[in-house]
Amino acid sequence: MNSNHSAKDQHLCEACLFKRLSTNFISTDDFCHIEKHTQQLRYKKGDTILKQGANTTHLVFLFKGIVKFEFENTNGKNLILTVVSAPKLLGGANMFYKNQNLFSICAVEDCDVCFIELNVFREILLKNSRYALMLFEKASEMFKVSILNFISLAHKQIHGRIADILIYLAESVYCSRRFDLSLTRKELADFAGCSQENVIITLSKFKKEGIIKMEKKDFEIVDYDKLLTISKIG
Repeated sequence: MNSNHSAKDQHLCEACLFKRLSTNFISTDDFCHIEKHTQQLRYKKGDTILKQGANTTHLVFLFKGIVKFEFENTNGKNLILTVVSAPKLLGGANMFYKNQNLFSICAVEDCDVCFIELNVFREILLKNSRYALMLFEKASEMFKVSILNFISLAHKQIHGRIADILIYLAESVYCSRRFDLSLTRKELADFAGCSQENVIITLSKFKKEGIIKMEKKDFEIVDYDKLLTISKIG
C-alpha cells in the first residue's frame, strides 16, 4: 500500500459518495467504525494500487482519477480487463477469493483513494446483509464490462474491438465524446488484445475516414453512428 503522500486533507467523508451509499444501509456508528480504519492516499499515474497475487488486506474506494484492472497470465503477458473512473469501489471480488488479489489495479492518471481495512469491513457486512447485497451488485456491474470485453475479443475483428473500446471510454469513463485519452497506445493494445501496431493503424484509419479526430492525447468521436456500426459488424 505504497503511495506518494496522504490525501487526508484533500477530501472529506461528508462529501463522499461511498458514505452516502453506505449510510442508506448501515448506521452512522457502523460507518464511523469503518472510517476509523480507513486511510486516504494519493497515487501518481503508473503506480500500482493493488498487486496481483498479493494478500488482500484492504478494500479500495476510488474517489478521484482513472484506473485499469490488469491481469498477467502465465506467459507474462498483461491484459487489461477494464478501465474505470471515480467514484468506484474496487477490489470487491478479492474478498471472496483465497485472500489474494485476482488482478492488479493501476493508476492510469493521478488518483486519490481510500484504503478500508478488510477485516473491519467484513464485520459490518456480516451484520448487514442488505448492505452486502448492494455492494455485491455494484461490483457485479463493473465486472460485466470485463465479460463483454472478452466476448468482443473472442468474436470481433480488430476494428470492432477498438470501436468497442472507444465507445466504452466515451460513455463510461470520460462521459464525453471528446476527451484527453489517459491510456497509452500500448494500454489500448492490452485492452483490445492486439498489437500496438494494430491500434495505431486502426486509429489512423478511423481518423482518415472522419470517424474520429485525434491529436496526441486529444480525442474526439466525430461520427458516433459510424463507430457504432463498426462495433455491430465486428
